[in-house]
Amino acid sequence: MSSSEDRSGPLRVLAVDDVAPALDELCAMLADAPDVGEVARAGDAVGALRLLPSGHFDAVFLDITMPGMNGLELAGVLSAMAEPPEVVFVTAFEEHALAAYGLGAVDYLLKPVGQDRLTEALARVRRVGGSRGGRPPPAPAPAPEAAAAPPPAPAAPRVDELAVVPVELGGRTRYLRRDDVRFVEAHGDYVRLTTPSGSHLVRIPLSRLEEHWSPHEFVRVHRSYLLALPAVVELRSDAGGGLLAHTDAGDVPVSRRHARELRELLLDAAARGTLGSQAGSRAGSRADGQVGSRPGGQAGGRTGWQTGSRPGGRTGVQAEVDQR
Repeated sequence: MSSSEDRSGPLRVLAVDDVAPALDELCAMLADAPDVGEVARAGDAVGALRLLPSGHFDAVFLDITMPGMNGLELAGVLSAMAEPPEVVFVTAFEEHALAAYGLGAVDYLLKPVGQDRLTEALARVRRVGGSRGGRPPPAPAPAPEAAAAPPPAPAAPRVDELAVVPVELGGRTRYLRRDDVRFVEAHGDYVRLTTPSGSHLVRIPLSRLEEHWSPHEFVRVHRSYLLALPAVVELRSDAGGGLLAHTDAGDVPVSRRHARELRELLLDAAARGTLGSQAGSRAGSRADGQVGSRPGGQAGGRTGWQTGSRPGGRTGVQAEVDQR
């Protein structure tokens, strides 16, 4: 190894596991390691994300199967940081190894972890972290212990790396879940993500976001807008005869060339029972000045899609599903 691959000084590490006894044991083992100078801990991904901006960690030791955001999703968020920490997965399941190494993990430890194996992982963190200024592509992954080398695969499974988007707010970083976003508006190289509680400007092209979010019921309804289908309460016509998709966070313009496709997708969503599911999950929580669903409009427990014009300029389709 070249001297550039060596790091001086003790490592700062963060351990993340939702099982308290397992987290206690991992933290104790890390604290006993000669290479480690500081150990922080978090009981879930959200707790880890709160700790990350407050200090520079050399490595994060991650469990995979956690409630809410799992370890693979958290690793995807970490990879988007300007100076991401090295990631070591610590799990009882060997089947996630391919996805883990596809995310650039430096090691994959199977529980129960021995002290010798942990020392080896820390040595890898130190070697890889020595070139943090220009991190190279991850080296070919070693096979996880106690598991036979897997046969060559055509491609690593795709990881849902944009399920959570980091948002910068006055020197602080918040993490916005895709499921909270109602619609997205393009602003040059940026997009504005709108939720019931506000909007956030993020540097990412709309086309790239569409690529990652289209499998999750986000559809292009205008050259400048993506819309979450489960957020649609109804379709309305504006004063000029244009079509608007109404959500509990505001209205979204629908272009003529996308209108027919949107109606068909909404009919299909209504048949599956997913239409308006986002709006229902946020009932009563919208901020002042945001447009919400009409009082009593969804209160009868009915759901289906009806077409036609109605007083007040509302037209097209409205949710009315019978749940009797």
